[in-house]
Amino acid sequence: VQLVESGGGVVQAGGSLRLSCAASGFTFDDIAIGWFRQAPGKEREGVSCISSSDGSTYYADSVKGRFTISSDNAKNTVYLQMNSLKPEDTAVYYCAVGPPPESTGWGIFMRGFVDYWGKGTLVTVSS
Repeated sequence: VQLVESGGGVVQAGGSLRLSCAASGFTFDDIAIGWFRQAPGKEREGVSCISSSDGSTYYADSVKGRFTISSDNAKNTVYLQMNSLKPEDTAVYYCAVGPPPESTGWGIFMRGFVDYWGKGTLVTVSS
């Protein structure tokens, strides 16, 4: 299993970025896949995740209305569209795969109880 993130970079506050996570070694069947981030000196936090079964989504309060998660099951890829970026969004963003929310609820995944992690991509938002 491999998760490879891309799309990070440096952007000014108010700008946008789209992250991608290409997955291999498994299919998008009955999983949750999503994004976490870790800022310097802070704990990792769940950002957003999506169910491969029905496309339902979950967002952390800090990104609601600004970030949108989506997936292309045929391409085994999940995306995170990030708009209206703020300096506090600066972090390494990680892709992760875990149990489907239908069986465990969103909380399990968003607290980091996942099966696989990517290596991360750095997002820097300048003020």
